[in-house]
Amino acid sequence: MTTTAHEKPEWAQSKREKENARRVAEGLKPKRRILPWIVLILIVAAVAAYILLNPAPPAEEVEVAQEQTLVRQIRQSEMRTVTPMTLAETVKVTGTLEPGQRSEVASQASGRVLSVTVRPGDTVQEGDVLAQIDTAALQLQLSQQRATASATRVQLQSSEQQLERTEQLASQGLTTPSALEQARSAAAALQSQLEALESAVETAELSLANATVEAPLSGTVSARSVDPGQTIQAGTPLFTIVNLETMEFDSAASVNSSALVDQGQHATVTVTGLDGREFAGEVSRVNPVALSGTRTVPIYIDLDNPDGSLRGGMFATGQIVVRQQENALAIPASALREDAEGQFVLVLEGETLTRKPIEVQREWSRGSLLEVSGLAEGDVFVSAAFAELQPGDTILLVEG
Repeated sequence: MTTTAHEKPEWAQSKREKENARRVAEGLKPKRRILPWIVLILIVAAVAAYILLNPAPPAEEVEVAQEQTLVRQIRQSEMRTVTPMTLAETVKVTGTLEPGQRSEVASQASGRVLSVTVRPGDTVQEGDVLAQIDTAALQLQLSQQRATASATRVQLQSSEQQLERTEQLASQGLTTPSALEQARSAAAALQSQLEALESAVETAELSLANATVEAPLSGTVSARSVDPGQTIQAGTPLFTIVNLETMEFDSAASVNSSALVDQGQHATVTVTGLDGREFAGEVSRVNPVALSGTRTVPIYIDLDNPDGSLRGGMFATGQIVVRQQENALAIPASALREDAEGQFVLVLEGETLTRKPIEVQREWSRGSLLEVSGLAEGDVFVSAAFAELQPGDTILLVEG
């Protein structure tokens, strides 16, 4: 019986297969592959060595690893330290700024304007000449009034002498009572007339003095409504002068909020266009009646303006402090937690969060801050509202 080593045709056999076919034909055993077996042996040896060198951990260590506490990371900005602070409740007001002093200068004399010495924007001191009115007519009027008063004064002196003689004659029975009464009436009439004329002289002197228009206060000219050559009458508006050393904040608050505002309360004012600056003020007046149709109450706040940076008409926003508490312990509302046992915060002790009971005393800043008791200065607590955090959790603080 003939044995065939390979069923493949000779042209398809590899060199190794041809060699084995020859060996079989010669009655010898074919060669076997030993390299795969060598590789398998090496793999088994390596696995055995790894097991021997790295024994399995004891059952107790496995259980400890499974029970290891989860460490949570929290940013430092999400933690707060309890420190005493000043808590304040404020009322917001808005409005415009007005000069603290304003004077509308009107003419107190009639006549033709000879000169005007100032323009809008000029700085003036109290008593500076602003305009000059022609005094020719006024001087003539004064001279006439003085002359008339002088003549009447002479007539009064003569009448008084006549009255004195008549009284002497009446005491001797040499004149009638009616003549005495007539002398007294004449003297009294002249006296009244002289007093009226003297008042007219004073008026004429005042008109002459008022022909020189002077600044009633130190400040800045904000408006001028007269030019040289104009003829004006007494009472004609001429200038507006404002003093900006102090300003008045004409603001308004809602009707409900205004009930908390009172004279003397302090305010902080920010002005549009002057970013980054705050001005301290004080409530000077509170209007008792709301503006019709607005449901707002006017509130007036005095502001100092030493550097003159504030201008009339600027829009401003103010915060009036209506209630204040010094050295209070407070937390943000987001830090407050509550369970079946009551209200609490999570306080950090070492690396572990603990439950610390607190009691809310009062809400501030529209409920965003809570004045509490139960905490101590220096306590570090979670300020962010992390619902997943629980007492007993271990945390790691990271920057941010």
